Amino acid sequence: MSLLNTEHKRKSATITTVLMIFLLFLMFFFGMRYLDPPEESGIAVNFGTTNTGSGNVQPKAALKPKTAPVEQPKEVEPQETEAQPEEQPETTPTETASEEVVTQDSEESIAIKKAEEAKRKADEEAKKAKAEADRIAKEKREAEEKLKQEQAEKRAKLDAMMNGVNNSDGTEDGGEGPGDGEGDKGDPKGDPYAASYYGAPGSGNGGAGGFGLNGRSKLASDKFVQECDKDGTIVVAIKVNRKGQVTDASYNPKGSTSTEQCLIDAAIKTAKTYKWNADNKAPSKQVGFIVVNFKLGQ
Repeated sequence: MSLLNTEHKRKSATITTVLMIFLLFLMFFFGMRYLDPPEESGIAVNFGTTNTGSGNVQPKAALKPKTAPVEQPKEVEPQETEAQPEEQPETTPTETASEEVVTQDSEESIAIKKAEEAKRKADEEAKKAKAEADRIAKEKREAEEKLKQEQAEKRAKLDAMMNGVNNSDGTEDGGEGPGDGEGDKGDPKGDPYAASYYGAPGSGNGGAGGFGLNGRSKLASDKFVQECDKDGTIVVAIKVNRKGQVTDASYNPKGSTSTEQCLIDAAIKTAKTYKWNADNKAPSKQVGFIVVNFKLGQ
């Protein structure tokens, strides 16, 4: 053989052959042990083509179709059977898309309902605010109308009282009396120092003297500020000596429009500040009246 023509080549071929046989022996008897295909773990499932079956012979292929005999319907009494678990259909992409659309519609419906509820609450708040504003405006209108009515009544009374002054034929200025208007209340035949009045209520405003203090001229007076922020008219009965000093002052309910003690106290303090001219011919205790009008904030 031309390939093994020398001793060296023959030894090399022999050694190579022995090594190959040894390697093959190791691979077959001591190599990795595994199955191809590998063994499967779990439960083996019997071959078949239907969900039901009976008999002892295992077919190797699909069964041929059989014609089922027509059976006559029989009346069967209803029996309670255990509910069989229904197989859940597999979710297809179309069903998933449908569910997403339904979910989106639900979220939009919830958002719309929330917006409608917020709008309804806002409308209710607006209605309440409008009703409150209308109530306040109505009360303000009623208060203004009441004030106008009271002012109209005062003007009517003043006009009635001024009628006597407008028809007077005298030449003197000033006046005297416990009223708010101009005039000289009393009897033309009466005593100028008397404190009593007769007939209808007069319309004097004190003039140069004081209410019921004819013949006396007021020289000074002051007014104390109230402490309760009320309004009303307080009449104070006073006694004045010949020096023109107020020796006594007390609340007179007749003619007063308020019984607030804070107004009464302020009016009495105000009355005690009045000063009249000295008159030796005047009574030792000449009786008169001081009318103090209080307004809110004064």
